[in-house]
Amino acid sequence: MTTALEISQLHKVYANGHVALKGIDLHVEHGDFFALLGPNGAGKSTTIGIVTSLINKTGGSISVYGHDIHRNPSQAKTHIGLVPQEYSFNQFEPVEEILINQAGYYGVPPREAKRRAREHLTQLGLWEKRANQARNLSGGMKRRLMMARALLHRPKLLILDEPTAGVDIEIRRMIWEFLTDLNRSGTTIILTTHYLEEAEKLCRNIAIIDDGQIIADSPMRSLLERLESESFTLYLREPLAEAPKLRSAQLRSIDSRTLELVTDKHTDLGEVFSELQAHNIKLLSLRNTSNRLEELFLKMVSPEQDINPS
Repeated sequence: MTTALEISQLHKVYANGHVALKGIDLHVEHGDFFALLGPNGAGKSTTIGIVTSLINKTGGSISVYGHDIHRNPSQAKTHIGLVPQEYSFNQFEPVEEILINQAGYYGVPPREAKRRAREHLTQLGLWEKRANQARNLSGGMKRRLMMARALLHRPKLLILDEPTAGVDIEIRRMIWEFLTDLNRSGTTIILTTHYLEEAEKLCRNIAIIDDGQIIADSPMRSLLERLESESFTLYLREPLAEAPKLRSAQLRSIDSRTLELVTDKHTDLGEVFSELQAHNIKLLSLRNTSNRLEELFLKMVSPEQDINPS
């Protein structure tokens, strides 16, 4: 496998003495969909800033597709597309021109830039807005414009910092589908998000940074297997006065037609349903309500820090 991003012993100390990074190591393979999560102030944004040459490192090394960002910054940056959290385009410039001008910075000829602009604006549902000034777009449209702009030079590595912040559910799901298709086509994606279900749904591997150190770095599936329990909401066909006690799991009433079921990860659900049947409890439906990644995240990060993982 080709290595997309290699970070070794990365340190960052700001002028005021704040130690933002304490020698972190990170390895991302080509084609991965990778989540980088952490509470506010953990060092996540500093890491992204150094990788994209917006912040100077204090020590350590970073290479992007084999190019050291300190010794060969131009070569490294040609492989990176960045979608920052804040809008960073000219609000008075027409949408299509924003993309064409961006492509020009990477030496893309005007005719090819126009073709690519049309391709990405169409994919992201913005082609009809191509002549509009960016300031007239909605927040969700501006997010998608940032993505389109980051892709104009065909980067191998796309870094997204909170790409769905502030957008509605429909647009969020459209962005999920777009990113999934992009990843399947071979683009490596690194995602930071405060929607932990988003990371769980999209990403195959994950690193969690806390207080300037990597505290978890593993496949998503392996991390989620650390959970000891799962919770389910049970919807009943008939009202129930009181939840019975079960041998195999914990059961409590939410209301007369809704129960919460909490099971150990080794619990045999067949045994649970047999017990429910013995108590003459008839189910209409059930839903797994475990927010697995959020539960693990809150257990792992420092309790004194802001737990919003943005």
